[in-house]
Amino acid sequence: MIDVCLLGTGGMMPMPHRWLTALMLRYNGKSILIDCGEGTQIALREKGWSPKPIDIICFTHFHADHISGLPGMLLTMGNAERTEPLRLIGPKGLCKTVNALRMIAPGLPFEISCTEITGEEQDFEFDGFRIRAFKVNHSILCYGYSFSVDRTGRFDKDRALSANIPMKLWSRLQKGEVIEQDGVTYTPDMVLGPSRKGLKVTYCTDTRPTESIVRNAVGADLLILEGMYGEPDKLPKARENRHMMMWEAAKIASTARVPKLWLTHYSPSMIRPEEFLGEVRKIFPETYAAKDGKTTELMFEED
Repeated sequence: MIDVCLLGTGGMMPMPHRWLTALMLRYNGKSILIDCGEGTQIALREKGWSPKPIDIICFTHFHADHISGLPGMLLTMGNAERTEPLRLIGPKGLCKTVNALRMIAPGLPFEISCTEITGEEQDFEFDGFRIRAFKVNHSILCYGYSFSVDRTGRFDKDRALSANIPMKLWSRLQKGEVIEQDGVTYTPDMVLGPSRKGLKVTYCTDTRPTESIVRNAVGADLLILEGMYGEPDKLPKARENRHMMMWEAAKIASTARVPKLWLTHYSPSMIRPEEFLGEVRKIFPETYAAKDGKTTELMFEED
């Protein structure tokens, strides 16, 4: 199961009813934060979740509405007596940007490691889940992210018996371990059936429509894209500033054949994004104008 919560859905500046961009995922005791705009700490408090157990923070890019909440978040983690290391992932320049922001958040009681993304796409593996960063098309270097949990096949007793695998090794092989014993190598595929469908969330803001979004969204259980503008006359502005219209996000969702689309990262001038859903849903019916705190639990399919 993956818990997904859009902590903030605003773009450019926080509003009285809308915090700036942030998404939080929780899986198997791990917490991943994507972007950390101003107000993210308050949004976490409103949700009832704590910043202390955040293991990884991913940044799409370094515009202020996506990273300005980081110094305060780090200080709060430190004040909560956190000692576990924190990993940050983001575009080239991450280390320099974080070091500059830490001028107002010095002396933390935990280590911070910065990993800068290289190339068009890059995968990161952590404790049973995978993060893929993929380059998009914004006014500065910017990445989208897919978060995936793969699922192995079920244990196949008959397969294990027919291969004469010692019973004492079954449990270890089920957990993915490769075992060498008495000159024989045993691998997990010798006791497991076909892989089962896992879980996947794809998230992207601040971009024009690109092929990389469609390609990386294929197979996602939930697609979260920016819907900066809904008004038809805002298309020239979207193109100029490298942002996306709501109907453009719907086209991506339709092309990628995802089951559900959440819109986020609204312009401050958009007071009621749901007003535009009528036309957008003609392109992709399962489109939702997300609000701060929108949450879902993604569950593995039953066998």
